[in-house]
Amino acid sequence: MPNTSEQYNDVIERCRALFINKMKDYGSAWRILRLPSLTDQIFIKAQRIRGLQQNAERKVDEGAASEFIGIINYSVMALIQLKRGVVEQPDLTLEEATQLYDEQVAATKQLMLDKNHDYGEAWRDMRVSSLTDLILQKLLRVKQIENNKGKTLVSEGIDANYQDMINYAVFALIHLNDSE
Repeated sequence: MPNTSEQYNDVIERCRALFINKMKDYGSAWRILRLPSLTDQIFIKAQRIRGLQQNAERKVDEGAASEFIGIINYSVMALIQLKRGVVEQPDLTLEEATQLYDEQVAATKQLMLDKNHDYGEAWRDMRVSSLTDLILQKLLRVKQIENNKGKTLVSEGIDANYQDMINYAVFALIHLNDSE
């Protein structure tokens, strides 16, 4: 049986490398983005994936994998924004941003390991399209929580939803890697 932890690390390493390269190109310009803007960026990526899954014709030569990577990286950025707050000017060095990235991924991976233990790796029997739908559902939940000014009565908060989106996107990328 495949080692989920190792597969997770492999996916995250690809995402992290892209994050670092984008930081080298653009710095931490993303630090000015408010949470709804990040949520909308993730929503655009998830909608494109769903479109790719439903439409036979593709007009942009990028597949779902790059969009799932974007979902992961934007979700990590959102978790950092939740922790650090939004700023008016970029304020993180590459080293600081990478450390914050690693901290958020470590906490999210631990959540995955805990849930994976309890659910018995049920995600391995799921379709990539179902994982996409779950990400879209989480996005709609986050949008509603944002509209409620971050308040929930009985539900998990925004951070847990971003973490779930990261984990679903990692699972989808593992599936896509396995099918290649």
